[in-house]
Amino acid sequence: MKPSIELAKTRDFGEIISDSFLFIRENFKQLLSCFFIFCGIFLLAGAISNIMLQLKISDIVNNFGGASFDNGSNIFTAAYGINTIIAAIVGIAGNIALMVTILSFMALYKQKGNVAPTNEELWGYIKYYFFKVLGVSILNYILLVIALILCILPGIYLSPILGLIFPIIIVENSSFGYAWDQSFRLIKENWWKVFGAIFITWIILIICSAVINTPFQAINIWSVFLHKIPNTHLSFFSIIIGSILKELSMVLYILPLVTLGICYFSLTEAKDATGLMGRIDQLGKNEADPNTSAEEY
Repeated sequence: MKPSIELAKTRDFGEIISDSFLFIRENFKQLLSCFFIFCGIFLLAGAISNIMLQLKISDIVNNFGGASFDNGSNIFTAAYGINTIIAAIVGIAGNIALMVTILSFMALYKQKGNVAPTNEELWGYIKYYFFKVLGVSILNYILLVIALILCILPGIYLSPILGLIFPIIIVENSSFGYAWDQSFRLIKENWWKVFGAIFITWIILIICSAVINTPFQAINIWSVFLHKIPNTHLSFFSIIIGSILKELSMVLYILPLVTLGICYFSLTEAKDATGLMGRIDQLGKNEADPNTSAEEY
């Protein structure tokens, strides 16, 4: 049987990318199961809110130029605003749930000696870290926006550092202050490696997501230009399928999150040799096999 991938291992740039795919491949069924079990409710809520928003837009667009349009434009503005807020809240909650799920999975995987955790074990982590990670996400977002406003380059520089804060908090059960200092310490002399790995996986995510979602988005946009032609409207079918695919494409976010976790474990092993020290601690602790007979002389 092929041994499971070791997370606590020093890796170069190429190994981070390749091991991210390898980890997902080896744990694909478990990761996919966790994705639907713990993030499914957010996917459903996101699809429903997006469908409602698209149907509101469809109703206004398909009646554009009618006698009721002036009044309808006000309805459109209100409906769009409310549904956008709902969709944003659901989207944020879904992203936090996915982040906590994947990083908790990796934390427990390492803790259990490269064995995938059970749903019960994972649920305990998710309950504990969800709101903690939510608070940290809001704080990170504020810091990132400030950095981008002051100058774009500080924002780019901070992005991988702020990203590493999440696995530090979950794996080490730390405070934000400790995670902030630890992130700067770990990424020192490794910024380009971490940034490049995360950047590459995000490019892959964007391309795959575009391939999935673009056809249905194109149908809806094209229908806007053809709405004056009789019997040509925003397709209800395309709205439903497009919204569902948009939510299902969130599964692609597993890749950059796994890459982020791999980066963290690689950096901690390079800086602190946590995996090596753990193996040293285990030396001499294993009991002798009771089935082995004593050596005779």
